[in-house]
Amino acid sequence: MVRPGRRLVLMGLMGLAASAPAPVARGEDRGRAVSLVKMPYRGERNLPDLSDSPDYLESGSLAKLVEQQGWRLRPTSTVALSPEERKAYGEWNRLGLANGQLARIVAAEMREGGFPVGLLANCSAIMGMLGGLQRSGPTSRPLRVGLVFIDAHGDFNTPETTLSGMLGGMPVAISAGMCLTRLRLKSGLDPALPERHIVLAAARDLDPLEQDLLDRSAVERLSVADIKARSPSIAAQMKRLEGLTDVIYVHVDMDVLDPPEVMGHPLTVPGGPTSLELAAALTEMFRNPKVAAFGVASTPSGDQDRDGRSRQAAYNLILGALKGVQQRGGSR
Repeated sequence: MVRPGRRLVLMGLMGLAASAPAPVARGEDRGRAVSLVKMPYRGERNLPDLSDSPDYLESGSLAKLVEQQGWRLRPTSTVALSPEERKAYGEWNRLGLANGQLARIVAAEMREGGFPVGLLANCSAIMGMLGGLQRSGPTSRPLRVGLVFIDAHGDFNTPETTLSGMLGGMPVAISAGMCLTRLRLKSGLDPALPERHIVLAAARDLDPLEQDLLDRSAVERLSVADIKARSPSIAAQMKRLEGLTDVIYVHVDMDVLDPPEVMGHPLTVPGGPTSLELAAALTEMFRNPKVAAFGVASTPSGDQDRDGRSRQAAYNLILGALKGVQQRGGSR
């Protein structure tokens, strides 16, 4: 028996699949292939090193759904530390090593013509994704990278402002060069992102000192209402980033969604968009030719997602992003 809530998500997924056109067979999108990249390392000190979320996302019908839309799938890559690296002290240190490998994978996939889709344990993987894009250019010169970070939280804390002490609340601040420089450098992200290269979308649960940091920063914002209504602010921010950067990375933490679609997530916040609303906004973002990779993080798995609702929601987002790439060159 399919529960009513799950039926709605499945119907939305089918609608996205049915409406997605074949890849644009011209210009930079000719022969475009999807590169699934699994990053299971968490980096949190109170949890096991490895998350099963990336495997859970891949183990469903993702590959079939992507191929049904006419995309080629490159072999899936998985970040895995060597035996010696696994012995390295400290969760943050091992995360840096894993992110460094993630960066190398993403850069290589980009050079081979793949469109990286990161299946990520949590948001701390953004340093590796960004570092890979930064090093994906034709020369040793790092590319200028923009970030659209879509999360119920700001992840803009530093060790001095955090209430929880969670590393997962810091990756945007780390990427902006505000703290934990060694972790950023080990992750392959150098130089740090200028604050004006960052757009924070749908954040609605900020710590007081984190709010102060954001208020004094050059980070731009999109609201939940902007996402739900696909307001002109989305296109304006994408155009702004296009003028500042060489490539753009769009990242989603699943806790940004309306809680019924991510019931197993420990950090849900009321008032978020549905996966279909966010997928439609992603389609608009990914029409921009400089958007070069997508990442989806912290999808509830296993017993946390017993009816598969969260995994289906993640598939909605991935297909929505790929649909935008397919529409490049057409009407906007």
